[in-house]
Amino acid sequence: MAHQTKENKAVIYWLLTGCALIFIMVIVGGITRLTHSGLSISNYKLISGTIPPMNEVEWNEAFELYKQYPEYQKLHNHFNLEEFKDIYFWEWIHRVIGRFIGMVFIIPFIYFLIKKRLSKSTVKKSVILLILGGFQGFLGWYMVKSGLVDEPNVSHFRLAAHLTTAFLTFAYTFWVALDLMLPEKKVIDKKLRNFIRIGLGVLIIQIIYGAFVAGLDAGWIHNHWPLMSDGKWIHETVFIEYSPVYLNFFEGKSGVQFVHRTMAYVVVIFILAIWYKAKRTKLTALQTKGINLLLIMVGVQFLLGVLTLVLAVPVMLGVLHQVGAFILLSAMTFTLHRFTK
Repeated sequence: MAHQTKENKAVIYWLLTGCALIFIMVIVGGITRLTHSGLSISNYKLISGTIPPMNEVEWNEAFELYKQYPEYQKLHNHFNLEEFKDIYFWEWIHRVIGRFIGMVFIIPFIYFLIKKRLSKSTVKKSVILLILGGFQGFLGWYMVKSGLVDEPNVSHFRLAAHLTTAFLTFAYTFWVALDLMLPEKKVIDKKLRNFIRIGLGVLIIQIIYGAFVAGLDAGWIHNHWPLMSDGKWIHETVFIEYSPVYLNFFEGKSGVQFVHRTMAYVVVIFILAIWYKAKRTKLTALQTKGINLLLIMVGVQFLLGVLTLVLAVPVMLGVLHQVGAFILLSAMTFTLHRFTK
């Protein structure tokens, strides 16, 4: 096994580099969203778009293009060129990192394929990763497109699809790396494994609702905790923004925030239950580390969520909360891997 891991070292480094880049990409994406920079580049040029405007003439051309779309016309018509440059930077760097990630995945993959450094199983998993990465890029373009038509807001459903796919691409890349790093077979408790799988599903739903909150700017309302407002656990607007009622929990700011707040407790309870069940089971050292990391990270993430809410989403805290979700998903992925054959 040790020899096999040594042989796979370059492939493992490749996959972990991909994980690190996706992590950076999500952070920059969070900043882009929180600084409302995501609609600053309204066209998509795969090659030439890598180079930003290089002189005053090119900057003015980019600014004039931006002026043709709803965000400038309805929200930012007071912007001057320097203010435009500030928001342009974050969207540009976000797109450049996306292209770089594509190169980091594709070029080494072709090299390892030619050199026969990948097993059939790893080749199949790598192809899935490439498909996920391409789909992620498409969803980014599809999301931006929704904010260039009538209203200067991207669809929160498209934002959620874009962000969730990034999280899942990271988790799957990490899983494939773990397969190579820790290939030994394990004796597992299937009931506990299945419970962790459910916990992962609950966490993914919470991540999706976090994206809904971000897409609807729902973090800037009901900035109280633990009550939604003074003296109320559930604000009356949770049920009345949309009709029929169920739409409030997918499209209403209050309803979406309520679900995200409530799901936070569900995630905590699930992870506490996983920890409790695991402590009654004979564990390996790595299983114990995974369970303990889960417990620590859910506490940190819950605290970050509360602070982000009550302080009305300052950029730094908003980004840290997103990073916390990323690390919590990493801990859940690692733990599930340790409890899976």
